[in-house]
Amino acid sequence: MRGGAKVAIVGGVFVLVAGGLSYGAYSVLFDDGGGGGLGTKAAVVKTGPPDTKEIAEASKAFFDAWSSGNGAGAAQLTNHPVEAEPVLTGYSTEAHIEHVVITPGPAVGAKVPYTVKGTVSFEGQSKPLSYSSELTVVRGLTTGKPLVDWQPTVVHPQLTAGATLVTGESAAPEIEAVDRNGKVLTKEEYPSLGPVIATLRDRYGAQSGGTAGIETSIESGDENTPAITLLTLTKGKPGEVKTTIDANVQAAAEKAVKQFGESSVVAVQPSTGAIRAIANNRADGFDAAMEGSLAPGSTMKIVTAAMIMQNGVGSIDSPVECPSTVSWEGVTFHNLDDFSIPSGTLKNAFARSCNTAFIKAVKPLTEKNVAGTALGQEARDYFGLGQDNWKTGIGSFDGSVPESSGAETAASYIGQGKVLMSPLNMASVTATAKSGSFKQPYIVARDLDDRPFATAQPLPGTVGQQLRDMMRFTATDPSGTGTEAMASVGGDKGAKTGSAEVDGQGKSNSWFTGFSDDLAAAGVVQSGGHGGTAAGPVVAAVLRAG
Repeated sequence: MRGGAKVAIVGGVFVLVAGGLSYGAYSVLFDDGGGGGLGTKAAVVKTGPPDTKEIAEASKAFFDAWSSGNGAGAAQLTNHPVEAEPVLTGYSTEAHIEHVVITPGPAVGAKVPYTVKGTVSFEGQSKPLSYSSELTVVRGLTTGKPLVDWQPTVVHPQLTAGATLVTGESAAPEIEAVDRNGKVLTKEEYPSLGPVIATLRDRYGAQSGGTAGIETSIESGDENTPAITLLTLTKGKPGEVKTTIDANVQAAAEKAVKQFGESSVVAVQPSTGAIRAIANNRADGFDAAMEGSLAPGSTMKIVTAAMIMQNGVGSIDSPVECPSTVSWEGVTFHNLDDFSIPSGTLKNAFARSCNTAFIKAVKPLTEKNVAGTALGQEARDYFGLGQDNWKTGIGSFDGSVPESSGAETAASYIGQGKVLMSPLNMASVTATAKSGSFKQPYIVARDLDDRPFATAQPLPGTVGQQLRDMMRFTATDPSGTGTEAMASVGGDKGAKTGSAEVDGQGKSNSWFTGFSDDLAAAGVVQSGGHGGTAAGPVVAAVLRAG
């Protein structure tokens, strides 16, 4: 406990003693009929949701204790006082927030919204702080009393379990993140880069040449999660961190994702692995472009096609069967609208995204006894995926292609089953196909911190060439599913579409990946439907900017 608070058990009742006052965590549940002493008749404990009066009284008592700096007392008015006490006490002792005024709004059921206004004062510096949050009043299970349902968000909407609200010298100096040409990148101009810049500051601020300032921030306690700055009392001198971002491509990506909710896109330079753009348009603020883990649908057929060639069971011009449906171990797989290709090649099946042709590849690989492992091995050995060893400079997901069996293997060949990818992963897959070898994506130079980069074997020349030719065909031939989206893109171009079904989701996730000269990009629009319809225009806009 903080501030000298002590815990004691008095007559079986949990009691917190602080500053001479005691706050019983639970009421004594006995009544002698009015005599004032402990008796043997149990009091009736109220049940059911708190009523309007109880909600108002409980929230007011909590607000009064909190705003007066009585964190221990406020904690006793919650249903988890032991967890709440250090956070509420630290509000004044560690975050140095004083003169707190809490103004509740009209309750909505048991929820009470409110605004908090206070002053942060530290080492002779003071600044106002204000924000809004909400709490819920519940009935205590033991006492029947109305209590505040404890969540860290009660104190601040961005506070999470295990995190602390503190004021002091920042752990890392502020930085100016600049693009590859020296243009300053700000979260105001490029909103998607807000969390990226925060991570770069956390990881590289100390070596950027800047000096620390005084800030109020939320410290997560996790070295992989950057602090969230809420207020700057004294600015330090920012240091410079150079990134691989291209401001023009980033601007195009920011604009492109605004076309669709829950959309993300990443652009990578095939010749180097340098990340040129990262953009998200998501309600939850999650960086799905870099850290998402979703089934990639038919964009995964780039890797599957390489696997087919590597295992000697097909090539770009080899004939394939593409019926409208195919059954595999009791599961029936369909093509979109049950189309079929009467007599076609692997190139035709790739361009039209024929699921059944790629699933039929399971049979010869089953006979070779490698069906369940071949895709994962191809992904690891030649595309650098699934080994959890990418060091991009910020948080990222490396893709996952686990071993599979039965119908799950067939599903994995068309980017479903247990296969999981992010837009970063699929942009890298396309970059690998375009350049012929995997270059680990990165946003800051490796010599900034001497971190190791992941490596993979180069694609055999014929395999890389065939992948590029199939993607070019998909982006330019009238039969290609990517032709319409890529019509406005110039240069040497190629593409692959994908649609990934998700259980309980009405529309499939829309995926698209493509290249134009020395730029590759991949995007996803959740619940966007067909790959060429939603994600296609997003990726095309990014490629045009490159």
